[in-house]
Amino acid sequence: MDPIAHTLIGATLAETRLRRVTALATPALLLGANAPDLDAITLFMTRDVSLGFRRGWTHGILAMVVLPLALAGLLILVDRARRRFAGPARQNSPPVRPLALLGVCSLAVWTHPVLDWLNTYGVRFLMPFSGTWYYGDALFVVDPWVWLLAGTSVVLARSTSRAGLAAWVVLGVATTSLVTGFEGAPLATRLLWCAGVAGIVWLRATGRWRHALPRLATICVSAIATYIIVMVAASRLAEEQVAAWLVERGDETPIEVMASPAPGNPFRRDIVVADAEHYHFLELDWLRGLDPRVAARAIDRRPRGPQVDAVIAAARTAPHVQGLLTWIRYPAYAVEETADGYRVIITDARYARRLSPLGASVVELDRDLKVKPPQ
Repeated sequence: MDPIAHTLIGATLAETRLRRVTALATPALLLGANAPDLDAITLFMTRDVSLGFRRGWTHGILAMVVLPLALAGLLILVDRARRRFAGPARQNSPPVRPLALLGVCSLAVWTHPVLDWLNTYGVRFLMPFSGTWYYGDALFVVDPWVWLLAGTSVVLARSTSRAGLAAWVVLGVATTSLVTGFEGAPLATRLLWCAGVAGIVWLRATGRWRHALPRLATICVSAIATYIIVMVAASRLAEEQVAAWLVERGDETPIEVMASPAPGNPFRRDIVVADAEHYHFLELDWLRGLDPRVAARAIDRRPRGPQVDAVIAAARTAPHVQGLLTWIRYPAYAVEETADGYRVIITDARYARRLSPLGASVVELDRDLKVKPPQ
């Protein structure tokens, strides 16, 4: 999920009375909810390095032990330092409770890979012991309903000052522009989002729930959990429905079906069907009908022809695509013969419905199938 969602989840958990468990609980929840994204530093390296590293080491089972311990230790040091150098009022404030702080840090950190698992990008839960990817295929990477539900109690709690209110207004305008301006968002999504934002503004203006924020935050967390469970179940239902529909049509039995959530529309799924030789692209919209429809032309997993397998195998040894090959879920290959060798285009059918160099990785080979340095 995106950083806004992770941060709002941590902030909402803080408003459920968890911030009262121990001193520095709120910073622990905010930092912990984002801590596994330390791997984002690889974005400043090459694209391939980033693909190979993201959602691995810092999202795996070992990191789920190390990161809470490290964060709790850091916050304990901060607490001791501020007590040493602060005035008498700070020195007499309640101290950090180490075990409680560790528990809060653990909860915050653990929410991160669970949320990341929900989209089609996936997460490697067992790193570094296994590089297996796990996919929830339940939520789009940016989900406006998670934003709305997670933001409600946080906005009401943190908009009492002028600076806080101004910051929330800026964020509200920015997110509303993003949701309503997104070309693929249906009209109903835009209207419901605006209604939700208006509801938060009304609650803020009338002062309702101001004295019951922990209860409201708990309701929001419960609503998010319910929404996630329903969306996971809906994606599994969509996959089963598409597989049964293909069997009824007499099509080749699919090896795998992926039901990808559509942005802001819980009732639609973008479908990728992988059979032995092709990737097929369908769309399932329960509001328009029960049967899937073809959304785009199928593409070959790989071309046919002499030496194709050897060319692709050679291309897969290229150093600059090893990260891509670690990350890729539905690999598709195109092979072009050039004046002095071959050009191999590698892409992932999750995010590309046609084979072209744009957004894909390209490997150049000579006639002896040796990898040329990337240009």
